[in-house]
Formats: sequence, C-alpha cells, structure tokens
Amino acid sequence: MAKASPIEFARQVRAEIKKITWPTKQETTVSTIAVFIMVVSAAIFLFVADQVMAFAVQQVLSLGM
Repeated sequence: MAKASPIEFARQVRAEIKKITWPTKQETTVSTIAVFIMVVSAAIFLFVADQVMAFAVQQVLSLGM
C-alpha cells in the first residue's frame, strides 16, 4: 500500500464523504422509536423472567423448612 501525500489523502477523504448517504429525519425518527420499543420490550421481558425465577427459587428454598 503506497503512502499518499497529505493533499491526496484529503482529496480521497473528500471523495469518500461525498459517497455517504445520510438518513432522513423521518428515517432517524422511525429508527429511534423502534430502538426505544425494543429496549422497553426487553426490559419488561427480563423483569418478568426475573420475577418468575425469583418466585421459583423462593418456592424451592421454602421446601427445606
């Protein structure tokens, strides 16, 4: 890989930046809402799973008394 001069590097960076397609405001909003919904869903699922497992462990431990 040949080293490019700083000027050539800057030109290449500029050319690559022009290739970027940035998401629209609507795409960003929809993606953000989807992420929040998934995070809340995962949090609720993990809370319920934790409560069920805690109840099961409590029942098992109470058998020994």
